[in-house]
Amino acid sequence: MQRRPPPPRQPAAPRHGVARVLSKQGLCSRTQAAAWVAAGRVAVNGRVVLDPEFPVRMGQDVVVVDGGAAAAAEPLYLALNKPRGLVTTASDERGRGTVYRCLEGSGLPWLAPVGRLDQASEGLLLMSNDPAWAAAITDPGTGPDKTYHVQVDAVPDAALLAALVAGVEDDGERLSARSATLLRSGGKTAWLEIVLDEGRNRQIRRLLAGHGLETRRLVRVAIGPVALGELAKGAWRRLTDEEVSSLAPTGRN
Repeated sequence: MQRRPPPPRQPAAPRHGVARVLSKQGLCSRTQAAAWVAAGRVAVNGRVVLDPEFPVRMGQDVVVVDGGAAAAAEPLYLALNKPRGLVTTASDERGRGTVYRCLEGSGLPWLAPVGRLDQASEGLLLMSNDPAWAAAITDPGTGPDKTYHVQVDAVPDAALLAALVAGVEDDGERLSARSATLLRSGGKTAWLEIVLDEGRNRQIRRLLAGHGLETRRLVRVAIGPVALGELAKGAWRRLTDEEVSSLAPTGRN
């Protein structure tokens, strides 16, 4: 009698630190999750753990916070018109106002900014509790283009606009724009539309400075097909299902 071969072994579920698991479920930031763990509020399979890196098998181990099962939060996707002067972070060691000021009193669950706008910049900022979706948007290889309107202290000619697309070397990085066009000019200033296909730190300001241009004002007006539109400064709105799927595939890993 021929013996049947043994069934194939199922691959072991990947393990991640418990703080990362809580963050990936959209419940809180990883920093906040680590604080919960350190405070003894988190248990894995009935055992309180105090190490944020305690390994957890997602989908197999039972993670509990304050005695309740840590179910993934309902995915939420927002567009916010970030005012100038706020920083894109949950808290600031220097006491500066953050973008979370715009969400005060909203009753929304924990959300994280998708990418950043520096303190002096304004305009469209996405926020979500879906880390996989956010990662796809901020990934230079998969993320959508970002469109900015930028006021500068001169009126660039065609050659200078072409040079912005050709790019410059700055601090060991190659900085360039996908496109740069003149929107309007008046006197000694002009407004440009600059499109980026990646998001390096202060990329537009550094790119313009490399060509002798000072950034007077910088407003992000679109991310992929999602436009800032008439959204008031400091206001937010939920993205439509079509907008969410147009920016990146959804679903947590």
